Amino acid sequence: MKKILLILLSFCALSVMGQNMKSVFIAMPDSICPLLTQVNKEDCIDFLASNMKAEVTNRFGNKAEMKALTDDYVLVQTSSASTLEMKLLPVSDSIKVICMVKTVCASACDSDVLFYASDWSKKLDAGDFLKLPAASAFYLPADSETEESVLIKKKADMHPMKASLSKDDASLTFIYTTPDYLNKEDKEKLLPYLRKEPIVLQWQNGKFR
Repeated sequence: MKKILLILLSFCALSVMGQNMKSVFIAMPDSICPLLTQVNKEDCIDFLASNMKAEVTNRFGNKAEMKALTDDYVLVQTSSASTLEMKLLPVSDSIKVICMVKTVCASACDSDVLFYASDWSKKLDAGDFLKLPAASAFYLPADSETEESVLIKKKADMHPMKASLSKDDASLTFIYTTPDYLNKEDKEKLLPYLRKEPIVLQWQNGKFR
């Protein structure tokens, strides 16, 4: 599967050599981010280039703002409750993929991590690049379960995670946001069983590890 993927990506390699996040962001199809119009995307980049606040009115009349843009990274607050992050990551010396993180926040924030060919010609199988952390990875070792610990863990029956890409390096961080949808009392009971540190994966040899 990995060999087939590299072959498919190699067809677009010549056209994307030297491509940066600015061109990738502008070329992003509306179907992938329907909140932002083509004018929105172009205006955000122009505003940042002029050292202005890169805030626009999105397709549904709400405010959106580009928070950061580098050669290989972009962060956009697409609405008051959603963000979009993208990072160009190398698969080989001449081939890159787009890693996209879409996050929506309600009572708790939850993210989708997606991958695309760098010319947007193909959505790629995320499983080829990433294995999502299991919910159990966020818990401390269960040396001795109590009746209370078993009960509170059962109440945490959904497992949203907030993912974020780094602007400065090729890392992907996961934060377990399950406590945020629980009531205050249950959240306080659950926190002692959770690790305090997030899970951080590093991009190595064409995959997050």
